[in-house]
Amino acid sequence: MLIDPYKRPVNYLRVSVTDRCDFRCQYCMAENMKFLPKKDLLTLDEIERICISFIDLGTRKIRITGGEPLVRKNVMSLFKNLGSYIKKDKLSELTLTTNGSQLERYAEQLFDHGVRRINVSIDTLKPKLFKFLTRRGDLDQVLKGIDKALEVGLKVKINTVALKETNEFELNDILKWAHSKKCDITYIETMPLGEIDVDRTDQFLPLSKVKETLSKEYTLKSSKYYTGGPSRYFSVQETGHRVGFITPLTHNFCELCNRVRLTCTGKLYMCLGQEDSADFTSAARSANWKIELKNAITEAISRKPKGHDFVIRRKHSPSVNRHMSVTGG
Repeated sequence: MLIDPYKRPVNYLRVSVTDRCDFRCQYCMAENMKFLPKKDLLTLDEIERICISFIDLGTRKIRITGGEPLVRKNVMSLFKNLGSYIKKDKLSELTLTTNGSQLERYAEQLFDHGVRRINVSIDTLKPKLFKFLTRRGDLDQVLKGIDKALEVGLKVKINTVALKETNEFELNDILKWAHSKKCDITYIETMPLGEIDVDRTDQFLPLSKVKETLSKEYTLKSSKYYTGGPSRYFSVQETGHRVGFITPLTHNFCELCNRVRLTCTGKLYMCLGQEDSADFTSAARSANWKIELKNAITEAISRKPKGHDFVIRRKHSPSVNRHMSVTGG
């Protein structure tokens, strides 16, 4: 097993297969994004080589992310090949974070390839506001995708970024809707990643305030439920389902960090909120890739930092210049 300098096991790999997305969510990216040239991206075979190398070093969970991962051409081949490691009991879980736009089309294939749990991002249930926030998304299309995912047997968790005075007064309703679908929900504070078109201080809503508002309507009891990610969960007594909180700013989640992030260009970021990275491109393309990737991964984990240094201040450049769509969610 991979162990970082702070004695934390690193057994969770998040893999961005593309920086492209069919949405342009306002808190995530600029409206006129310049995406990477396709020639700069790793092939799916090269991504698979890196994933296999992590699995051989004890990684038990892989999450496929983007951008929007389901817009990557032939991405189902990657799910199929990695899913075979679940059948061999070398991988415990293969999961996906998606905006849901392509879910109706791919839900059944995802299930067939061993995916059992996915995260879907929904920040509002108001169609006009949804289109405004995503700049081009169709809420009805996403809701149909969620229904299809549930129909084929996928467990769906809803991810909602809390945005001050935007969806702030709708968050209770989103929880009620999610739980009516038997879906857990996680609220997320907006993160200072990449230059966007708005001031993040106008968006930032501390989740302590969200939790306080929810507690007026629901009874929240601390839960020991843990998925391997940064969310802290509470059971909602009235619904029988869970609500999670990801708080990179008001309460950083670094002490139990067990994950690293691979970008679609072959860079491994040992911390979402730091710039230090390791480039696996040449190792992934080497004839001797098994040995070279093993050595590169081991060296990279030896540099994993203790935590991030996120901060949001008015007229302050982002804590990290790269967009979330580059690093992967």
